[in-house]
Amino acid sequence: MNSASAAYPIGTPGTPWGDAERAEWLSRQTRQRSYESDVLSVVERLRSRFNVQEYGRLEYGPDVYPLMAIRSRDWRADRPVVLITGGVHGYETSGVHGALQFVEQQAADYAGRVNLLVAPCVSPWAYERIHRWNANAIDPNRSFRDDGQAGESAALMQLVASIDEPMLLHIDLHETTDTDETEFRPALAARDGKPFEPGSIPDGFYLVDDTESPHPEFQQALIKAVEKITHIAPADDNGEILGSPAAARGVIQYPLAQLGLCTSMTNARYRTTTEVYPDSERVTPEQCNAAQVAAVCAAIDYALAVGKPGSF
Repeated sequence: MNSASAAYPIGTPGTPWGDAERAEWLSRQTRQRSYESDVLSVVERLRSRFNVQEYGRLEYGPDVYPLMAIRSRDWRADRPVVLITGGVHGYETSGVHGALQFVEQQAADYAGRVNLLVAPCVSPWAYERIHRWNANAIDPNRSFRDDGQAGESAALMQLVASIDEPMLLHIDLHETTDTDETEFRPALAARDGKPFEPGSIPDGFYLVDDTESPHPEFQQALIKAVEKITHIAPADDNGEILGSPAAARGVIQYPLAQLGLCTSMTNARYRTTTEVYPDSERVTPEQCNAAQVAAVCAAIDYALAVGKPGSF
């Protein structure tokens, strides 16, 4: 768990970025991996078993990114919808690969019981550059609102709005990394002209529930499943995880709609955001992916056993 206090190298402290600072920031971003090789190739391989839909297309300079969703082939109006999203923050790797791994290895277990809708990599430009923001220095996971400025978020919202069947569950797959503290929070403070206040990174997996509509038993079902694979983040000496009071073991709550978070865009009865900690010496990338898959399976199992579509 790292912390940082150095001034960010772009901009003037106390002054929000303008076009020049954003351009300088963009000039420093380099492609480090391939969306086509890592994601699109897997989606293409899944076409034999699932329906694949291009729900949008992003253009950043010369770079064009098709936004892909995977859907149950036997979609039916009398079945509830399970929405799985990954890669809203492109640098959070297990969110992307965990979503794809679930589809490849576990989705067949739920055939005939739910309509699956999976958007495995919501932010492909950021995935390639291992970044939190899109190319306009905007955080897609603060943009799931009608006035949001991220094209990634708007495209996903339009996809979800096109679904007529009742939404039972939305699980959004994320990570909290050491670079949140060393890069992304300092960058955010610099971009907005605010002082950077160092903090700490939770050591382990945790979940984010909705302050306005909590489902504690649902969240704990996921914690119990994931702790078989990786350790759960303990609360700190103040009883907090990432500066928020721990509502239960491994669970914090955010006002989802107020913050424009991804899980605020549906009226699903069950909603949660996973947060894997990939920088621990106690986990491997394979375990991080497996933790995401375990969370998804536990969420669907709980929702099907306890929830009733249309009861929200």
